[in-house]
Amino acid sequence: MEIVTYIINHCTNLVESGGVFVGFFMVFIECFIPALPLSVFVALNVGAFGFFIGILISWMATCLGSFCCYSIFLFIENKLTDKFLNKKMIIKIRKSIDKFQNIKFTELVLLLTLPFTPSSLINILSGLTKMSKKKFLASILIGKFFSIIFWGYIGKSILESLTDLSSIIYIVVTLLIAYVISKFVSRKINIE
Repeated sequence: MEIVTYIINHCTNLVESGGVFVGFFMVFIECFIPALPLSVFVALNVGAFGFFIGILISWMATCLGSFCCYSIFLFIENKLTDKFLNKKMIIKIRKSIDKFQNIKFTELVLLLTLPFTPSSLINILSGLTKMSKKKFLASILIGKFFSIIFWGYIGKSILESLTDLSSIIYIVVTLLIAYVISKFVSRKINIE
């Protein structure tokens, strides 16, 4: 237990000494590498900068990182796919992402709101399916907001969160709020 406390204190000191850039960069890079723990990075930002600033830094970093990842794979799909992949590979890739291609805006927001969703996979699939920038950005801004608040407020591991009743209630309530907001935004800016 002392080792875990030491590691957490050391990482928090690292974020504090590196400033906003280190906290921002950790969350930003997580958008590209699914194995990195977003929950830990958000908790470190909240611990180092306070709840509101830590959440704001994490939310801006994850939105920017998600958009950059999406843009890279959108570019790859548009420019490089035909040059480097043979037709059989392209057909296999197409079949695997066909279901994601027709995802509705509200479904995408709800998927991103869930704190356990691998966001880097969503970013990649969104770029490969040539999802509109407007739809992707709006869904990221709404969905990631609730996901980041979850990790900043709860700050637990996935297993702990699934067994804690307050975490489950939080997830259900935020999914309902995200759904209502996504329906409103979808009507206002005509995303579908």
